[in-house]
Amino acid sequence: MNPSSTRAPFPIPVVAAGPGSRIEEEHLDYISMPQGMATYQSPILPEPEEMRGRDGALRVLRATEAALQAAVAGQAVAPVSLAGLSEAELALVNQVLGEGEVAARVLPAPGLGEARIQESVFAGVWRVVQTEADGSVQDTIEVGDAPALLRAAARADALGSRPDLLSAPAGVMNAQPILAELEDQRQRFGLHAEAERAQLPAHVVNLSLLPLSPEDIGFLDHVLGTGRVLILSRGYGNCRITNCQVPHTWRVVYYNSQDTVILNSVEVTELPEVACAAAEDLADSLERLTEVLAWVAQG
Repeated sequence: MNPSSTRAPFPIPVVAAGPGSRIEEEHLDYISMPQGMATYQSPILPEPEEMRGRDGALRVLRATEAALQAAVAGQAVAPVSLAGLSEAELALVNQVLGEGEVAARVLPAPGLGEARIQESVFAGVWRVVQTEADGSVQDTIEVGDAPALLRAAARADALGSRPDLLSAPAGVMNAQPILAELEDQRQRFGLHAEAERAQLPAHVVNLSLLPLSPEDIGFLDHVLGTGRVLILSRGYGNCRITNCQVPHTWRVVYYNSQDTVILNSVEVTELPEVACAAAEDLADSLERLTEVLAWVAQG
């Protein structure tokens, strides 16, 4: 007989027996993972007759459909302006587009404007409301993996100088090699042309797996800085993304449904993938929007 065949399958709890023995139950406190996932939900569509006399809204939606067609074909597309729409027309556009899983803000700064961005229920179709420093407002719809403003604001934030890595205070143990690794990856990333960067995989440093002291965390925050771009994604659980004040660097933090951090990372990339719509998303959005417009155009 093979000796291994007499072994009981693992695991079997071993319980001591006899006088003085006791059974102790051990409970592992696992961090619960997200329980829900945001999925596409069709917007509540207006009745076709509600579109009568609201040609501006239909024009904007048709232009958005055309922009999606161009984007799916790999062409660059210009934003669709919502200027000149009446309140009723704007309400209809909002109703058809709905709100998707990604929202973003570009925070104001001296001499600079701010922006509010909301992805629609059609992935890759973004509502961008930009307020300039002089108070003027641009309300547009952008089609693409992400609004251009997010990358532009992150690049602008990275133009300033940052503290020297060698000026670490007492108590910092592991932050400096992490920062050196990130700097090396930024240098490598910056060697590629801008058109190539979107195709490069992100370099991810998982801070959750590293032994970091409070001084390490503080020094990382001090050297990397926090920029003006804030992105929230509700795809599977919640994800908070902020740009750093060094080039091509982002803080990406995932939370479960109890708002407990389950992953804290730094990514060297043009824009974290979790904030972007994929090419397949754009093709799917084109199909869905075409179906919606076929309905509303019946009026």
